[in-house]
Amino acid sequence: MEKDYREKIKKLLALAESPNEHEAKAALLKAKELMAEHKLSELDVKDVGKKEVKEVLLEGMQASTRYNPWIIPLSTVIGENYCCKAFNNKYSGKQLRTIGFVGFEEDVQICEQVFRYAVNCVESKLKEIKKENSCYSAQYRKKLCDGYGYGFMVGTQEAFEKQKKENEEKGWGLVMVTPQEVTEHIKDFKHENFNKNAGSKLDAKAFGIGYTDGKKFDPTKRLEA
Repeated sequence: MEKDYREKIKKLLALAESPNEHEAKAALLKAKELMAEHKLSELDVKDVGKKEVKEVLLEGMQASTRYNPWIIPLSTVIGENYCCKAFNNKYSGKQLRTIGFVGFEEDVQICEQVFRYAVNCVESKLKEIKKENSCYSAQYRKKLCDGYGYGFMVGTQEAFEKQKKENEEKGWGLVMVTPQEVTEHIKDFKHENFNKNAGSKLDAKAFGIGYTDGKKFDPTKRLEA
């Protein structure tokens, strides 16, 4: 009997990856209901022992304190909410760090899609900010851009926390858990966060706008695409 409902949950989770948005959401909802009913996490119904932990560096996703310091803490937020861990590599003689994720393969794939979508959302707004403030100094424009980027990161983090709280109230709190294998794999990795003294260099108004946009961030749009 136990095997039957585990298999049913696994099939529903597979169906939740359907390109049909309504079908996918219905399948995921039913899977979560069954997991809550039987006190299971997603890891309990997956063949975790057969999975391999992957390290993936994201092509074109680089950050530096001078250009886009908000990207690294944003990667941390996204990774922690998609069963992965973020890291970044610094190459000798270069200031840029390349963003990466560690996790099971399918988790990393989803995490990368959500992260790239989040970065695209921010960068699209930053283009507007730079254009609207082209008459001001580069230093002032950077203060605005960093303010918006960090604000978006904090807003996104709060949005995920709100969602997690709602899931816990519905009995789904164990679903989004980073596997122990992933945590062990990354424990010796270096991860620069670029958070030191960031507050004094940010524009408060731009931070507020970014924060509001971050709270409205909807990863399902990217996953559907």
